[in-house]
Amino acid sequence: MEDKPRLPSGPDIEVRPRNWLLPVALVVLREESSYGYELMKRLALDFDFEHIIAGTLYRTLRQMEKEGLCESEWETSKGGPARRMYYITEAGQAYLDAWVQAAKEYRWVIDALSQAYASRTTPRSSKPGDELL
Repeated sequence: MEDKPRLPSGPDIEVRPRNWLLPVALVVLREESSYGYELMKRLALDFDFEHIIAGTLYRTLRQMEKEGLCESEWETSKGGPARRMYYITEAGQAYLDAWVQAAKEYRWVIDALSQAYASRTTPRSSKPGDELL
């Protein structure tokens, strides 16, 4: 995950949406069912979630399952312990479709902000009357 931009004398700024992990996990599960550990590796490699905490991912997966966005089942192998395999559900696909559509619609705000920022070479004052100084 990228470092948060820091203002010189201000608070930390979080650039990603708060619930970013949920739709990104659904994208990965849509491509292929996965174990939690494998999902965590894919999130790091494909989406730059390098510092994800396993507990955060598993809590998110449990919440997704509770909401019907994914399902899981235990799979056993002869050479190792049982592992939980996660699958996206139809409800998860519908949620993902709606989330992506909303993101596309919101993108214009981000684009407008970037364009406005780039087009203004001199910052304007926010205090009335300062432009007269």
